Amino acid sequence: MSTLPWLHPDRVARLEQALRERILILDGAMGTMLQGHALDESGFRGERFAHGHDSRHSHADHGHAHPGGCDLKGNNDLLSLTRPELIRGVHEAYLEAGADLVETNTFNSTRISQADYHLEHLAYELNLEGARLARAACDAYTAKTPDKPRFAIGVLGPTSRTASLSPDVNDPGFRNVTFEELAGNYCESAAGLVDGGADIVMVETIFDTLNAKAALFALSELFRERGARVPVMISGTITDRSGRTLSGQTAEAFYYSVAHARPLAVGLNCALGAADLRPHVQTLADIADCYVSTHPNAGLPNAFAEYDETPEQMASVVAGFARDGLLNLVGGCCGTTPAHIAAIAEAVRGYAPRSLPGAVQEAA
Repeated sequence: MSTLPWLHPDRVARLEQALRERILILDGAMGTMLQGHALDESGFRGERFAHGHDSRHSHADHGHAHPGGCDLKGNNDLLSLTRPELIRGVHEAYLEAGADLVETNTFNSTRISQADYHLEHLAYELNLEGARLARAACDAYTAKTPDKPRFAIGVLGPTSRTASLSPDVNDPGFRNVTFEELAGNYCESAAGLVDGGADIVMVETIFDTLNAKAALFALSELFRERGARVPVMISGTITDRSGRTLSGQTAEAFYYSVAHARPLAVGLNCALGAADLRPHVQTLADIADCYVSTHPNAGLPNAFAEYDETPEQMASVVAGFARDGLLNLVGGCCGTTPAHIAAIAEAVRGYAPRSLPGAVQEAA
């Protein structure tokens, strides 16, 4: 797919220029911000699903898939359709805090993940509208400060299934998803992100590299069909202090498993705080021939599954990453807020971005 032309060459040129000039700032957690609104069931349903069904589709449009007997509370991605003003507000809060790039509210916007809510039929629409909301917020802030362009990252989450591991401890050979099913899900979702105006597509929070490979395959197929491409970011997750992904790879093995896609950036996010993630980001910085990103959690969760690391604490650790030349892009994951992003932006200001080894390769 690296031989295809850019879908938006002017945007890519501005992105690459910005990456050469400074460390770019990613946004923080979407879910953390939405939890602050304390929405109830009706808050998630909005007018469209107020009566227990999708008012824009007949029952026949999507067979048995309808949310009438299923709670929708907790389906944050649905808020892009039912409460778009909340999603736009989160994007704006992070842009105001100094973010250069904001991620779409589409972490669970695949058919596989939306099946938990009987909303599989919304997968494309969720991605389309999620990207449109991020695009609009970025365009508005870029218009205010043309010398600091903002970029929308279309997010492809890991789905709720894993292609490498069995969900049944008594049957290690069993799989509840196939590579083909994952690729089909990812292709549909990515099409929505691209059609909605995403500048970049990021395959993120990767706990199973085989899932990621399905996403990368889907992107290559989508770009081939469209005859054009957008830059791709890849971000894995080290699931605990063992230093490995859930499917057993070290950061080094993970990188070499996905480097064939020639991503714009590769990185790590979630699961760990910045201090625990540091050695694994260092590994990527040492070997990657593309840009390196990270968006850690605000520390490790406490007994109440809350994150206690303050903006100042997190920023002081991340500043060390920047000082030592490990970063090109940095932001926050679970537990982070606009205050964390503002502190991180200030902490890395003035530090040069990580230099790429040898010639800069064309982003994929």
